[in-house]
Amino acid sequence: MARSELEMIEWLTERLRSASPQTKLGIGDDMAIIETSSGEVLTTTDLLADGVHFDTGTDRLADIGYKCVACSLSDCAAMAVRPLAATVSVALPRTMTDREYEQLFEGLTRAADAHGCPIVGGDTVVWDQPLVVDVCITAEPWPGIDPVRRSGARCGDGLFVTGRLGGSRLGRHLTFAPRVDEARAIAEACGPDLHALMDLSDGLSLDLHRLCRASGVGAILEETLLEAVVHDDARRSARGDQRTPLEHALNDGEDFELLAAIDDTAGQRKGASEPVLHPIGVITEGEVLVRRRPGELDPLLPRGYQHQR
Repeated sequence: MARSELEMIEWLTERLRSASPQTKLGIGDDMAIIETSSGEVLTTTDLLADGVHFDTGTDRLADIGYKCVACSLSDCAAMAVRPLAATVSVALPRTMTDREYEQLFEGLTRAADAHGCPIVGGDTVVWDQPLVVDVCITAEPWPGIDPVRRSGARCGDGLFVTGRLGGSRLGRHLTFAPRVDEARAIAEACGPDLHALMDLSDGLSLDLHRLCRASGVGAILEETLLEAVVHDDARRSARGDQRTPLEHALNDGEDFELLAAIDDTAGQRKGASEPVLHPIGVITEGEVLVRRRPGELDPLLPRGYQHQR
């Protein structure tokens, strides 16, 4: 039986574990951190493919290009760091016209320019297969802000998200705004009380499990709080299938909002200012659970998006 995505990452992590003193943080977070003589440099890469992350048959090429860069910018937001430059490599279908390539490039640059992250290079090949785009972004810490990892959550921390969740495949997965500025504002406002941060790319249920596993903790989500962050798109999606709006909010993925674990007192205080933080639960010991309306605690299964082989 082929390995799942999580099993593949665990296998790679063990075999690529670096003994280099320059590698401050390797596989296992949203970005790697490299120590240089002039300070820390961070790097991330995202590979997106037609039929998996977008559909060239229905999606605008400019929106596809925008998403490809925005996904890597969201990794920068996940660690509250400043994007510096991007490289973009594309495998173009042989049938793609010059005008279509220009539309793709317009989207790539629109996302990059919006965050002061110029595209400085890359590679291009032409082949007889669907479109594939790989984006690598280099970043640095904001002045006075250390990169925020997903591994620092502590029991008693409040759990917060920066926006509403679910139903992104109705179109938001192509047009979302990476929370780069919001991450910086949260880190500045909360300081050392911000213990862990990540972006919600694969669904709250799965990504919360990843945060808890990295931090060695559990969590309890509150159904009454979660209902306040269900996106209208999740409700529209639920009308077309047998899943509830809350199930869509927990499991759909590609919301690209931020999930933060913050000292509870600081988090409640920050929630009243900009950017708004919505409380959804608390970090605990043990399992990852959800407290339903009548009060029962049920396991929260990691049902977000995973690549299958």
